[in-house]
Amino acid sequence: MVSVQNRYEEIVFEREGDVAKITLNKPDKVNPLSIKMSDELRDAIEKIRRDPSIRFVVFRGAGGNFSAGDDISEFDDWGDSSAVIDRIRYYQDTANIIEDLDKITIAAVQGYAVGGGLEVTMVCDFVIAEEGSMFGMPEIDIGITPGWGGTQRLVRLIGRRKTKELIYLGSFLTAEEALDYGLVNKVVKKGELDAAVNELLDILRTKSPLILKLAKLIIQKGVEADLRTALAFEALSSTVCWTTDEKKQSCRSFVKKQDPWVSRRRKVLRSTW
Repeated sequence: MVSVQNRYEEIVFEREGDVAKITLNKPDKVNPLSIKMSDELRDAIEKIRRDPSIRFVVFRGAGGNFSAGDDISEFDDWGDSSAVIDRIRYYQDTANIIEDLDKITIAAVQGYAVGGGLEVTMVCDFVIAEEGSMFGMPEIDIGITPGWGGTQRLVRLIGRRKTKELIYLGSFLTAEEALDYGLVNKVVKKGELDAAVNELLDILRTKSPLILKLAKLIIQKGVEADLRTALAFEALSSTVCWTTDEKKQSCRSFVKKQDPWVSRRRKVLRSTW
């Protein structure tokens, strides 16, 4: 059963079992990350962060687009340089919170995911894009640089050359190009986005919640550390896993070729992933 959580004006926050769904909901303006929408997004994310029964979060946009980024019509309301710094840091902090959630996050993209919209997808664990989607950082053409963390996360994901190309030129990538660049995990045909998200959720539900949390933590934090420090994270994580009932049961099921190992592997092998 789907239940609406809180009554927001510019996002829709729904709960379906162990999944929280956030829809950016201002389709007449391509779901811009306005001041109000950003505040509502932050509030919803904080609620999700504190709820241990939520295991997955799906982000999407209403009206056939993900998000066009910041609402440029509001820029005159941002204030002086000091206020702008505060707002940018607030947006960066929101992105950091999404990235650090101990839930698995999925961006389901249709249409445009540009500027802040692309930056939101970059802090998600998975990005599934529908054919015809477009990704880009066109901020240069309105006289600003990206502010939700795009300059730094983009370069870590696709390297300096391609990052400079996207940001200096303000060019767009198709869904297929974004897949080649590593910004997208999977491209699906029109009308198949929901099915792809649900298939991914079905696979993830067969995995250990603890191992998913640990794997996410050491990947996210390890990539920002030097190699030896990151390897220490990995060693400590393995030690945490080693004595758990989950590990013991899973290893026994592998040796005996029984569930849960059999069903987990079958679920993956029969999927499109």
